Amino acid sequence: MEGRSQDLKVFITTGEAKCNECCEELGRKAWITVAEDRSARCLACADLDHLVFLPAGDATLTRRARKHTTLSAIVLKWSRSRKRYERQGVLVEETALNRAEEKCLTDADLRARRRERARERRDLLDRQHLVRFAERVRELFPNCPSGVDQVIAEHACLKYSGRVGRSAEAKKLDERAVRNAVTARIRHSKTPYDELLASGMERDTARREVWEQVKTILHDWGGAT
Repeated sequence: MEGRSQDLKVFITTGEAKCNECCEELGRKAWITVAEDRSARCLACADLDHLVFLPAGDATLTRRARKHTTLSAIVLKWSRSRKRYERQGVLVEETALNRAEEKCLTDADLRARRRERARERRDLLDRQHLVRFAERVRELFPNCPSGVDQVIAEHACLKYSGRVGRSAEAKKLDERAVRNAVTARIRHSKTPYDELLASGMERDTARREVWEQVKTILHDWGGAT
């Protein structure tokens, strides 16, 4: 998707960080966005935690991944020696990265890349918690399409692992955490929400724009709104 109105930016912190929205302690080297009022948001609260990281270094792969992704963000880190923020890579949708890799890599390299990503994902997952979370999704949203509960649970369990915020609520299978996970999945996959963010619209405005669509799907999936 070329010609974005502006590039979203994600910063890797050098010191301790805390999300000003969910109040999660993020620690050092946290990945955050900075709002207009200079408050920090973790990737979950910024609605960017469904994206995957593509390190800098392969310009062709990066260009193709950004071409195929609806939403992306530049990842920056402060260089103490050069006294400036330096680009570390980009966050893109995983489907876009897969398409770009298929065009850029040999079959062997492609298989190796995907094995490594699968291994990293497995390392981050608590398998027992994943099963319980998926069961909770089905309990609260009995009409959720088959397989979607697993996708939602895996993403939520990656959060619980410490990658992003809301880990305590997710660990307890709190109804609000489960509802938030389902709502986020609907926003990203069933509405033009990502396109609105990519166009430069503020997150809260974009959420209001798609809420009626989200509410309808939540109802269809059997969850009260």
